[in-house]
Amino acid sequence: MRVIRGIHNLRQEHRGCVATIGNFDGVHQGHQSLIRALKQRANELSLPVAVIIFEPQPREYFCREFDRAFDRDDAPGRITRFRDKVERLFSEGVDQVVCLSFNDRLRSLTAEQFVEKLIVNGLDVKHLVVGDDFRFGCDRSGDYQFLTSASEKYGFELSNMATFSHDELRVSSTRVREVLNNAEFELAEELLGWPYQISGKVVHGRKLGRQIGVPTANVQLSNLKAPLSGVFAVEATVVSNQEKGSSPALSAVANLGIKPTVNGIAPSLEVHILSSLADAGIKDNDLYGKRLSVRFRKKIRDEKKFDGIDALKAAIEQDIATAKAFFNIK
Repeated sequence: MRVIRGIHNLRQEHRGCVATIGNFDGVHQGHQSLIRALKQRANELSLPVAVIIFEPQPREYFCREFDRAFDRDDAPGRITRFRDKVERLFSEGVDQVVCLSFNDRLRSLTAEQFVEKLIVNGLDVKHLVVGDDFRFGCDRSGDYQFLTSASEKYGFELSNMATFSHDELRVSSTRVREVLNNAEFELAEELLGWPYQISGKVVHGRKLGRQIGVPTANVQLSNLKAPLSGVFAVEATVVSNQEKGSSPALSAVANLGIKPTVNGIAPSLEVHILSSLADAGIKDNDLYGKRLSVRFRKKIRDEKKFDGIDALKAAIEQDIATAKAFFNIK
């Protein structure tokens, strides 16, 4: 299992594979179905499985350009951050992930140049699987019809994956975002094939929660927009950077958003642990630097701006009581 960052880092040992291309945000059931088809052909050809992804995702890139000009934030919420996405791809049996920086140079490539530089000369793909809505190239001329001609020209196999549906509705990253935004976590788990969670390193924050008697673990989000916001009952799992393994699931309450009452700007995820850290074998101040996976169980309320710290503290106390009732904590 390996990650290759950029076409320029492709080497001879990376060549000769079966591959697919896309954002794979969420690595949802539709993505998993595509990967299963890819693995089947890889086994038949005795070749490794490669998935080609982009950072940032193309729509994020174009939205940021537009948003800077008009002071907006229209970028889609990111379901899975890069590390979580790669880990899930590897767990599905992918052998190598090729991550392309989506920038001016990449966006300017024609469909023909993209195929020649990456699919043919870069990876020497023997079989390519794409989704039925895949488009690429600076003029978006790279579709399945174009790839059919390219496969005949360059001598690689090509197959197309039909839409994957759930309850007669297409499973897509867009639909998953809509479901998460509505806090329908059971349905999100059905679409994703895994319980929705956000993971990140616990870093030092402004420590305002500690000042009002509600200490929180500040989970680093790297300024990526999440597909949901508000206050939630969550379960947090601590994974040490030095050790393999995880803590038991810890009941908690979390705020995901920009904290408008204290003039926040960047998105943040702050988690107040309700369970005993000592019972989980964790020292009280030993969360910094560790990775925290936060599973969302129930939405308590929307994020809002309160009239001062006292009103905010009263709301947090009510949030804690609601979360405790959800988890049946006395």
